[in-house]
Amino acid sequence: YLLALRKINLFSMLLCVWAPCQAQSDTELPPGTPIIQLRLAGDKRKHYEGRVEVYYNGEWGTVCDDDFSIHAANILCRELGFVEAVSWSPSSKYGKGEGRIWLDNVHCSGRERTLAQCKSNGFGVSDCKHSEDVGVVCNQRRIPGFKFISSFTNSVESLNVQIEEVRIRAIYSQRKRVPITEGYLEVKDGGKWRQICDEEWTEMNNRVICGMYGFPGEKGYNTKVYKLLAKRRKKNYWDFGVNCTGNEASLHGCKLGHKVELKGNATCEKGMPVVVSCVPGRAFAPSYTQGFSKAYRVEQPLVRLRGGANTGDGRVEVLKNGEWGTVCDDSWNLKAASVVCRELGFGSAKEALAGGRLGQGMGPVHMNEVECSGFEKSLTECYFNRDALGCSHEEDAAVRCNVPAMGFQNKLRLSGGRNPFEGRVEVLAEKNDSLVWGTVCSDSWGTMEATVVCRQLGLGFASNAFQETWYWPGDVRADDVVMSGVRCSGTEMTLAQCLHHGKHLHCPRGGGRFAAGVSCSESAPDLVLNAQVVEHTTYLEDRPMYILQCANEEHCLSSSAATATPSSYRRLMRFSSQIHNNGQSDFRPRAAHNSWVWHDCHRHYHSMEVFTHYDLLSLNGTKVAEGHKASFCLEDTQCEEGTEKRYECANFGQQGITVGCWDTYRHDIDCQWIDVTDVVPGDYIFQVVINPNYEVAESDYTNNIMKCRCRYDGHLIWTYNCHIGERR
Repeated sequence: YLLALRKINLFSMLLCVWAPCQAQSDTELPPGTPIIQLRLAGDKRKHYEGRVEVYYNGEWGTVCDDDFSIHAANILCRELGFVEAVSWSPSSKYGKGEGRIWLDNVHCSGRERTLAQCKSNGFGVSDCKHSEDVGVVCNQRRIPGFKFISSFTNSVESLNVQIEEVRIRAIYSQRKRVPITEGYLEVKDGGKWRQICDEEWTEMNNRVICGMYGFPGEKGYNTKVYKLLAKRRKKNYWDFGVNCTGNEASLHGCKLGHKVELKGNATCEKGMPVVVSCVPGRAFAPSYTQGFSKAYRVEQPLVRLRGGANTGDGRVEVLKNGEWGTVCDDSWNLKAASVVCRELGFGSAKEALAGGRLGQGMGPVHMNEVECSGFEKSLTECYFNRDALGCSHEEDAAVRCNVPAMGFQNKLRLSGGRNPFEGRVEVLAEKNDSLVWGTVCSDSWGTMEATVVCRQLGLGFASNAFQETWYWPGDVRADDVVMSGVRCSGTEMTLAQCLHHGKHLHCPRGGGRFAAGVSCSESAPDLVLNAQVVEHTTYLEDRPMYILQCANEEHCLSSSAATATPSSYRRLMRFSSQIHNNGQSDFRPRAAHNSWVWHDCHRHYHSMEVFTHYDLLSLNGTKVAEGHKASFCLEDTQCEEGTEKRYECANFGQQGITVGCWDTYRHDIDCQWIDVTDVVPGDYIFQVVINPNYEVAESDYTNNIMKCRCRYDGHLIWTYNCHIGERR
């Protein structure tokens, strides 16, 4: 017993060295240390960031940014229960505070236990204005064993909830359900799980809890069952109530309620432990009909997310007058972001992202200076400034939503890779009434399948899909194939949701060295064609066959050209294409530099044999003429201001398209056409598809297609109504 006690004491001492122990009482501070309380306030996009505010002498005030440092930020974050600071921000990034500026010229060594121990001008001695209020971003991980201690019992209602963890603990009959949507709410404080008394619990509190767990709504529950269970269980109540407005991203953003008087079994006499019951979005519900009925207008969604690596992440796009457009980040905050997340069947927003962080969109910016109460059913119900102009796609707003814990990542793993982002794909499958790890057949394995694997594991975007993995020594006990015939659309949340053979496996090459593999990346390119350039540059040209021999060798003419005489003419529909990289990483050909194919006729290399497809379709979608363009030269033709060109084709140079740049294929180069010699006059659809074979992974394939209406009268051709993606 004594040995165990010594070990516990030693561990506690080590923990205090790593991060100052918050469980110590104020009396253990050096005599004369001012007693303060801290909070993060202001215009926040995450619950672990904000303007620094100090409670001293019965009044809340701010801290000036003069001489502030990361050491001071670390002390502050640890005092709030976070493991450390990530960064700090000057000049009232989170808005101007009010009242006194309590601290100025703060100097911390990093060893202090409270901000009050750091050297400063003294409380209330400052020549700063609130335009200099300092803010911090803390690491969202909490200090293990952190115990919140209120220095002022009469001011707790102005403090945020400060706890280690939160959980919904399901009762026995529901513990095997995925996701867990109902159970007792428990908070971890001081290393112990505790219940909350429901005497002052509100529907707004329920809304916040469900939102932070990825659920868009809450519902009632069978109170008789929980009252009966509560009587049988020993209870350990938390010291405080909770007061949420309903708009907080998590419980950590709520204010403390009244202090609860702990009286053993007599605590919470008029109530019982809080129970929360949530409704999942349809994508996460056990069955489609049990999903949140108000979330996600299936018949015609007005809001969508694009460009995000993980489920619930993406650039916000809204549908207006039949055209998808983006939202400007002016005034973009967690309230508006949460409206988007709940509308799409997720929970509240974890982050409201600005500055085109998840890629830049194309087309119009439909909404600017959005203001939401947080309770709207759709972003389209929020107020926005219809007259505001001047927003560019560099300011596109995005969100990261809370999604339910489905345990998807526990059913898949990458094995043998050099780092956690690559390896042989291994799946947990049922075999002979037991669960075993096995490989995936690599027949037809490609980028779409790899995309789903990376998403399921939370590793971002697919970088490459591999059909041989002999160079990655996986677990030999998992060599057997347990999944074959996998076909994914790229939108699935798990590999199991893709089409596959089920129990009747078929994999001629077998697993082992021929098992499927992937590599993942936190960022990806996103190619988008400029539809207006295509629309404005389309025309017809009659060109003699004798100067089209090279184009014919590269299969850029229709099949009838094979029997055409050299003196005959081909009618070509010519146009320019301007292809932008709006993603977060450069677009590079998958083929290595030394494996590019030399075409002797045109005297150039092809880094991608098929870079774009050009098709002329009838109004019912039947193909009447086609063309294609190999990537004989992927380069930065032009870039946005401030972005340097990286790729040019001269002298067998590196090929690619840099983020923020575009590659222009002019109308007057070979194969930049569709051969319409055999097409009869009429109305058609002109379609261009970039990266049609998904040879290079991108963050969004839905914007790789462009369609135009087209009219041909036998002499002239008109293109109009060009748009990216499918028009609603």
